[in-house]
Amino acid sequence: MKQSGPHRAPGKRGKTRSKFKKTSPKISVNDIMAKFEIGDKVQVVVDSSHHSGLPYKAFHGLSGEVTGKRGAGYEIAVLRGKQALTVVTMPVHMKRLK
Repeated sequence: MKQSGPHRAPGKRGKTRSKFKKTSPKISVNDIMAKFEIGDKVQVVVDSSHHSGLPYKAFHGLSGEVTGKRGAGYEIAVLRGKQALTVVTMPVHMKRLK
């Protein structure tokens, strides 16, 4: 059935078939309860099997620094081009960088 009216936007998870594919095994309790310190360098890596604290798809793969804690999640300062942004996400969607 053809939709009449304006085109609909792809939505929150639209066009993420290859971006959100899992490359790691199942998440463990240690991944969910991971602790990060303020100043740690992290990368935003979306785990599509864990839905809470899921960051927006445009932040997948960006690196930044932990600037604070908000509830069970963390605030990450990232640069997208020249623009400084803050991402709030859960530890499952973060990977520690060395």
